[in-house]
Amino acid sequence: MSYPPEVRRQALDLLVVGEPVKKVAVDLGLSERTLYQWRRRYLPQLRHQRYFPDAGSELRAARRRITELETEVAVLRRATELLRDATSPKDGSRRYA
Repeated sequence: MSYPPEVRRQALDLLVVGEPVKKVAVDLGLSERTLYQWRRRYLPQLRHQRYFPDAGSELRAARRRITELETEVAVLRRATELLRDATSPKDGSRRYA
């Protein structure tokens, strides 16, 4: 079976940062055999390595930071909605922008 180059590139990028072959196969709907073949052909430096430990920890830290930032954005959006709907202290006689 032939896959689009974008799928191969995405899979190889995940393998380079330390994602396990099995997880990448499940996530992208590919066979493990295909991934091993791609890794052997396009990433010979990974052939005998399971992963780059530093890259995996950096990836986890980046994902954790992304989650924190997404939470912060959600809180700020909710605060903006609440402030937009608030009335002025003078019983709404004057509207502030």
